[in-house]
Amino acid sequence: MIPSPQEAYELLKQYNSDPFHLAHGRIVGEVLRWYAVDMGHAEDVDLWQTVGTLHDLDFEMWPNEHCVREEQLMREAGIDEAVVRACCSHGWGLTGTPYEPESDLEKVLFAADELTGLIGAAVLMRPSKSVDDLTVKSLKKKFKDKKFAAGCSREVIAQGAERLGWDLSELMEKTIEAMKASPSAPHGEEAADSE
Repeated sequence: MIPSPQEAYELLKQYNSDPFHLAHGRIVGEVLRWYAVDMGHAEDVDLWQTVGTLHDLDFEMWPNEHCVREEQLMREAGIDEAVVRACCSHGWGLTGTPYEPESDLEKVLFAADELTGLIGAAVLMRPSKSVDDLTVKSLKKKFKDKKFAAGCSREVIAQGAERLGWDLSELMEKTIEAMKASPSAPHGEEAADSE
């Protein structure tokens, strides 16, 4: 079974209650949906969004078993092996998952997951509190400052760009554009007021 994006979000809510984790799932799902179209996989937008939404399914409750517990939870729920593999692959080299990112979907998730976190943190520091006026130049400054959003792995982001055959600027530019298209990403005071 491949859950719809909405079913994926409902499943995410079964194991996550923290607003940050729920928002991160939505944002990464919407970012992956944008990437699906951008990379020529428009017929699979729902699949890509579902994977992005579910990728941290286990993180809030079992951070020390991340991607390992997730695999178990998804299999118990009868979720298709392609979704399980794609979700777990974002922990390659970090969590003990045996799945190396190979498909476009897996490579984008690996690259964009950490980067969406860095972008979100950078946006909070902006007067506008919006991703809509964030530039690659500004994001690169934050990227170089290792103390800023220290939990966002620069190494993983750089490896992700390399896996995709892109330079860091291209990955940043595309991910900023994807977040601009995400209804769940921070779009300033008006967006915050409407929630």
